[in-house]
Amino acid sequence: MISLERVSRAFAGRRSAGPLTVLSEVSLQVRAAETIAVVGPSGCGKTTLLELICGLQQPDSGSVRCPPAALMPQRDLLLPWLSTVDNASLALRVQGLDRRRARAAALPWLERFGLGGFERARPHELSGGMRQRVAFLRTLLAGKPVLALDEPFASLDAITRAQMQGWLSRILEQEQRTVVLVTHDVEEAVLLADRVLVLSPRPGRVLATIPIAVARPRLRSDPAVVALRAQALDALGSGA
Repeated sequence: MISLERVSRAFAGRRSAGPLTVLSEVSLQVRAAETIAVVGPSGCGKTTLLELICGLQQPDSGSVRCPPAALMPQRDLLLPWLSTVDNASLALRVQGLDRRRARAAALPWLERFGLGGFERARPHELSGGMRQRVAFLRTLLAGKPVLALDEPFASLDAITRAQMQGWLSRILEQEQRTVVLVTHDVEEAVLLADRVLVLSPRPGRVLATIPIAVARPRLRSDPAVVALRAQALDALGSGA
């Protein structure tokens, strides 16, 4: 489904320092309907990796093969003048559907996403978790086979974040999309992913790939989850 072969990416730096290499020789294969979580320190190229997968950037060397992908950025980027249903159906409008048909396609999803009764609400009337659900629904309704999620819950408080992790796990089980999730939260990665890819500090390179062979739903207190979290943290520490 997704294949990256020895991908490197650099950006122009200060003239005296030369180019700033963000990713170095990264290889990754993702199967259809698999969820991969990418963890690593700030500045190691995680967002750049997502943008390469989505075709928003091109590698300086190596190759990227990926079917069409929809990117959900860190901020929800909901349009403040649009209602919940119109924000959720925005991707359908971009594809050419008129407002009536786009709304009709999005409305059945709102109840399923815990947004029933808020169809006409504006973003400022929604909680942080609800805003993220609208943003995710907008990404899902784009109809792409690959979802690229960039720290989707980073702005949420701990309780809401835990609730959203459980909610997203259930949705992904039902939808069977191919997902690449970037997160700073190692526990979140273990709870949601089929595999965790650990990147080194910049320039990002692959330190470890950790399979998560634990049945869903996963509990934070499960000894297997705790052990896998520790394994991922150890891998991160080895690249410091």
